[in-house]
Amino acid sequence: MMKASWFSQPFPPEGASAAEGIRKQLGRPELDLLTILVRESAQNSWDARLPDRTEPVDYAIDVWTVSPARAAAWRDLLSQDAPLNDHLPLRQSLSRPTIRVMAVSDRGTSGLGGPTRADEAVAKGHDFVSFVRNVGEPRDTELGGGTYGFGKGIFYLISEVGTILIHTRCRVDGGYETRLMGCALWKSYVANGSGGERRYTGRHWWGDTTGEVVEPLVGTEADAVAHRLGLRPFGADETGTTIVIIDPLLEGRDSPAEAAGYLADTIAWHLWPKMLDSSDGQPAMRFSVTCDGVAYPVPDPRETRPLNLFVAAYEVMEGPEGKDLHCLSPKKFLGRLGLVKRTAPALEATTASRMVDIESAVHHVCLMRPAELVVTYRPGPKSPSEYQHYAGVFRADPALDETYAKAEPPTHDAWHPQSLESPERTYVNTTFRRIDEALNALFDLGGVTRGDSARVALGAASTKFASLVGGVWGTGGATDYSRPDDADHGKPDGVETASRGPASTPSGSAEGVPPGRTARRRPRVEYAGDPYYGELSGAPVLIQEFRLPVPGPQQVRVGLAVAVAGPGGRETDPPLGAAMPELIGWEDPDGSLHETPSHVIEGGDGSTWRAIIRPAPDTMTEVDIFTEAVQTP
Repeated sequence: MMKASWFSQPFPPEGASAAEGIRKQLGRPELDLLTILVRESAQNSWDARLPDRTEPVDYAIDVWTVSPARAAAWRDLLSQDAPLNDHLPLRQSLSRPTIRVMAVSDRGTSGLGGPTRADEAVAKGHDFVSFVRNVGEPRDTELGGGTYGFGKGIFYLISEVGTILIHTRCRVDGGYETRLMGCALWKSYVANGSGGERRYTGRHWWGDTTGEVVEPLVGTEADAVAHRLGLRPFGADETGTTIVIIDPLLEGRDSPAEAAGYLADTIAWHLWPKMLDSSDGQPAMRFSVTCDGVAYPVPDPRETRPLNLFVAAYEVMEGPEGKDLHCLSPKKFLGRLGLVKRTAPALEATTASRMVDIESAVHHVCLMRPAELVVTYRPGPKSPSEYQHYAGVFRADPALDETYAKAEPPTHDAWHPQSLESPERTYVNTTFRRIDEALNALFDLGGVTRGDSARVALGAASTKFASLVGGVWGTGGATDYSRPDDADHGKPDGVETASRGPASTPSGSAEGVPPGRTARRRPRVEYAGDPYYGELSGAPVLIQEFRLPVPGPQQVRVGLAVAVAGPGGRETDPPLGAAMPELIGWEDPDGSLHETPSHVIEGGDGSTWRAIIRPAPDTMTEVDIFTEAVQTP
């Protein structure tokens, strides 16, 4: 008869791995534990996908507090023969008023199949012992995301008590089998036993202890216990795995709900290639996150800035504009690179984007192996403006997958060529050099990024380009800016701008004004700060705010020109066939847009208007706003 209880592993005479050593195998990662959990568990799920399945792999993270109706079962079942708190703090955790758990699950995967004992000789199909019992086995999935089995350690690290439950369903001898087992990893210790003091590895398993080796609960017994614990059951023909983390760490988040939102955002940043539709119109994986039954949607990378920029780079990489990168000595095809550039408003960084060092602007290349799981976002040269973005995607060639895999640390979040021998070190170093060469092709004029809408983002440009921005000579808002030479070149007769002509003529007696008559003030424009980039209907636009300080109705128009910077300095004429910037309209203080070439505004009330402009690609846009008085009967 089955007896579900805990078994603690003593050190055998020939020695074994201590729990501390296994917990430290992830090293000192730069990413936080929740991010590593997403990356490592998703790699495991992808590597375990069913080869003949046409549906996407389903991957889910669910956080919940065990209901009072289920809490007694958790305490009764998992406290049975549990180690003392000094050796494993599980009892202490289960005795708290509330029990919190996190489940990471996949469906449409093979589950943890194969033998349940590590001493059975099986060349392939030993997923259960690889995950539950052994440490550091090489992968047996061709072009898989993982390399060695160190990543499973994150499940124990994210548990405050180092304890997880493994609920899996797999194919066995032509049928299906459900397996349920508990595992704990804490620290080695010495304890008294029937034969005196004995050393223990700090590894513990919960399962059927009636035999000589602790085994998982299987079949109907596993289903019955899983039901008592409230775990999601498997369908009749469904396979997959659920890893339940007891008492998960929230990594400084104030609540489980906040952690769930962060996990959803993290999934998007690190797994977005798996969310893109393939040739059959379906993504490779589907993702979901819940907390106490409330869904936290995973952002769609195609619709989410700046991930949509990496999606665009991925599509370039896949298409004819993608670049083949080669190593010349020794000759080797390295992989494909796609690059895109775009001018857009500055980003609003999230906690997940900061984790990959992306703040207000994108200047990164996403590195991935053929499994198309994000390795890292490698930064390139920064643009001089937060409005200028570029993104790239590099995917390694399958023939070199093993080389790039060996360059990765246990957390798979970097490529370290120094850890390789030649020629593999040369291949990785050359990859970085070829990427840098491609990025340099996006740059000119000493490192200014060429954007899709403007070469320099106005209002955030370097001082070198300030003279190319019309009407922006001066500092502070609401200022009547003037050009240094105060010239009237190019101004229509009778028209005033902020940068041309006298600012005003005082009322009252003035030179040249007949006695008894009041001098008429000439209309003028006050620019309310520098031009800046915004967004209109998802497209970047250039915005110039202004005011008309002189009372009376005035008609405003905009003068737009392009300046393409080159070796010869400023060019005021656009290249042959180049697009020109266009005025979209005038936005009044209430936010209404008037889509007319010119507009009549009542001046003198201090209100701020905005000229909305569509910039021309690969140019710097000059902006001048003209105003003239409207004669009233």
